[in-house]
Amino acid sequence: MSPYQAKSGNSASSPAKAVESAGSPEFEKLIADTLFEGVFLRVKRKKQWEYVERCNTSGIVAILAITDKSELILVEQFRVPVNKWVIEIPAGLAGDIKGKENETLNEAAKREFLEETGYQAQRMEYLAEGPSSAGLLTEVITFFRAAELKKVSKGGGDESENIQVHVVPLVGLKPWIASKLKEGCLVDFKIYAALFFELDNEKEVN
Repeated sequence: MSPYQAKSGNSASSPAKAVESAGSPEFEKLIADTLFEGVFLRVKRKKQWEYVERCNTSGIVAILAITDKSELILVEQFRVPVNKWVIEIPAGLAGDIKGKENETLNEAAKREFLEETGYQAQRMEYLAEGPSSAGLLTEVITFFRAAELKKVSKGGGDESENIQVHVVPLVGLKPWIASKLKEGCLVDFKIYAALFFELDNEKEVN
């Protein structure tokens, strides 16, 4: 029996089944229970579904940044949940800093990009948005393309972070990633999504 199937019967028209079916209008109206709330994360449950949401944030941003020399700007940092160093595109949270709770996603993208990489972007161009792990998290990531770049600091993140910045020529990106995998790093799949946007942009230009 499906976990969403009413125990009183198997009829598709059963009211109990309609209420418990994920995706139904009735299910969407249900209020989720909070099972746990920490400083940064909250675990919730709606009927049989358990999921996680971030506390005190208004969104997630990810940045595709390519220099005038056709180099992709990447970051590397140790991620505790997977217990490994991970290669990523620059990314971060919006609205999580006291006094900046109402910052726009565009403003957050510029701030996070500068903090992590040391590059200042005069413009952030919206690309797309979508869920990062829809079966587990509520977060939706908004992709931006950083334009008109200028190196103004060494980057590395805030005082709680230890971020390494990599500026990798696109022509040598595939072997570079392969070498990082051999070192034991993981590669965040947002890199491949970013490259899709870059290929799409090249087609439009040409």
